[in-house]
Amino acid sequence: MRAAGGLILDDLDRHARKRPGERAVVEVDAAGAVRELGWGELADEADRIEGVLRALGVGPGEPVAFQLPNRLEFVTIALAALRIGAICEPLMPIFRERELSFMLRQSAARVLFVAREFRGRDYLGTALELRETLPALEHVLVVGEDGAFAPSRVSPSRPRPRPGPEQIAQLLFTSGTSGEPKGVLHRHGVLTRAADAHIRHFGLGADDVIYVPSPLAHQTGFLYGMWIALRLGVPQLVQEAWDAEVGLAAMERFGVTFVQAATPFLADLTREAREGGTPPRALRTFVATGAAIPRDLAREAREVLGAEVGGAWGTTESCLGTAFAAGDLPQRAWSTDGRPLEGVDIRVVDDRGRALPPGAEGHFEVLTDCLFEGYLNRPDLTAEALTADGWYRTGDLARIDEQGYLRITGRVKDVINRGGEKVPVAEIEQLLFGHPAIREVAIVAMPDERLGERACAFAVLEPGAELDLPAMLAYLDSHRVSKTYWPERLELTGALPKTPSGKIQKFVLREQAAERKAMTT
Repeated sequence: MRAAGGLILDDLDRHARKRPGERAVVEVDAAGAVRELGWGELADEADRIEGVLRALGVGPGEPVAFQLPNRLEFVTIALAALRIGAICEPLMPIFRERELSFMLRQSAARVLFVAREFRGRDYLGTALELRETLPALEHVLVVGEDGAFAPSRVSPSRPRPRPGPEQIAQLLFTSGTSGEPKGVLHRHGVLTRAADAHIRHFGLGADDVIYVPSPLAHQTGFLYGMWIALRLGVPQLVQEAWDAEVGLAAMERFGVTFVQAATPFLADLTREAREGGTPPRALRTFVATGAAIPRDLAREAREVLGAEVGGAWGTTESCLGTAFAAGDLPQRAWSTDGRPLEGVDIRVVDDRGRALPPGAEGHFEVLTDCLFEGYLNRPDLTAEALTADGWYRTGDLARIDEQGYLRITGRVKDVINRGGEKVPVAEIEQLLFGHPAIREVAIVAMPDERLGERACAFAVLEPGAELDLPAMLAYLDSHRVSKTYWPERLELTGALPKTPSGKIQKFVLREQAAERKAMTT
C-alpha cells in the first residue's frame, strides 16, 4: 500500500528495480512513429539529466523550465528536476515570446530546455533571443539531438538528498481564460495526494494504460496523465501532436484503458471512430474536462467508443474536485460535473458569502486538501482567491442538486446582464450545440448603451453548413426559449480561441464582440 501524499520518486525507483524491462512511457509522433522507454531506461535517463542539471549548479527549490511537446524527454527532464529537489516549470509549446518572457521573468529560471524545432517553429532561436533580455536565464539546452546533453551521470555512491512532501514540486502558469497568467505552486505531497484520490475514484490499477493527448505542460497531462501513470507503475502513451487518426490507432495498438482530456479531444476521437477508425477496444473510461460535454456528443461517444463517458471539474489551483463515477446514470454523467472526490467539500454561496440551498445558483467554492500553495510572487492574488475559512473561490457560477451533483453554469465574469436580467449562458449554449449546423458555440456579452449588455454568439459551423441570425433565432424559438435570452448578434468563425486545455477564452471573444459592435454603430 502506498503512503498517501508520498513521493513519486520512490515509486519510480521501485518500478525500475522490480520491473526494469517493462514498458513505462510510449511516445507517438505526428506520423505515428513510436519511441518508448522501459522503467529501467526511464530511471537511467533521469539519472543522466540529473547529472547535467547538477553540473549546471541547479539546486533544491530552483525552477527548471522546459518548453516541449509531449515527448519522452518531457518525462525524463521532469523526473530529473524533481530528484534534485528543483521545481518543474513546464511551459506550453504554444506560448510565444510575450508569454514566455513574462513567465520566465517571474520565475527567474536559469535553465531552459527546448526542442530545436517543432511544427515549423524555431524554438531554439526564440529561446536564445529571450536569453538576451532575461538576466536570470543562463542556459538553453536542446533536447532530442546527439550530444545535446553532456554524458555526465550521477554516481550511485553519491548521496542523493530526497525532497520532502512539503517541498514545492511544480510551478504551472494558468491558462489565461481571464487575462494575465498566474504562476501556481504545488507541493510534492499535494500532487501525489491528488493522484491517489483520482486513482481511487476511477478504480485505476496495475492493468491500466493511460493515454495522454493533452499537453504534458498542462495540469491535465502532467498530473492526470504522467503523474498517475508513474504512481501506478503503468504505461503512459503520450502523443506529440494532436491528430485523431493517429491517436485512435495508437490507443488500439497499446491497449489504452483510461484517458482524461478536454471535450474537443473527445469530439475528434468520436468523429474519427464514427467515420471508419477502429474504436479502442480496451478503453474503459473517458473523463472530459475543460468545457461542458454536449449531451448529444456524450451519447454518441459512449456508443462509438464503447466506454464510460462523463464530466469532471477541476482547476490548476485545486486539482480535480468533482467527477462522474462508474454507475452514474447517463443523464448525471453527461449533464453534470459529478460529485466531490474524496477529501473535497463543495458549496455555493451568494454575493455575501452565505451558503445557498440545493438548486440555487451562486458562487462556487471548494475546500480540499489538494489546494495550491499560492501564486508565485503574488500574495495579493493568493489572498483574493481564498476565503477567511480557507475555501477556494473558483470564479465559477454553479448549482449543487439534492444528490450533491455539481453543475457549472458559467463564469462570474461571463455573466450577461441584459437590462437587469441574467442570461443563462450555459443553457443557451447547450441548446445551440444541438443545432445540426453548429460544431462549436460560445456566447459572450457585448456592450449596449440602453441595456448595458446584449448577447453575442460566436459559432463554428459544420463543413458545408450555413447559418444566419434569423435561422438561429428560429431554432431557439422552436425550443420555447425566452426572447430575452436570445443572442442578438451572430459571428461565424473558423475557430474559437482556446486555452491548451480546451477552455474557450471568452475574454478574447468579448473584446472581439465589442470591436465589431463598435464598427457597426
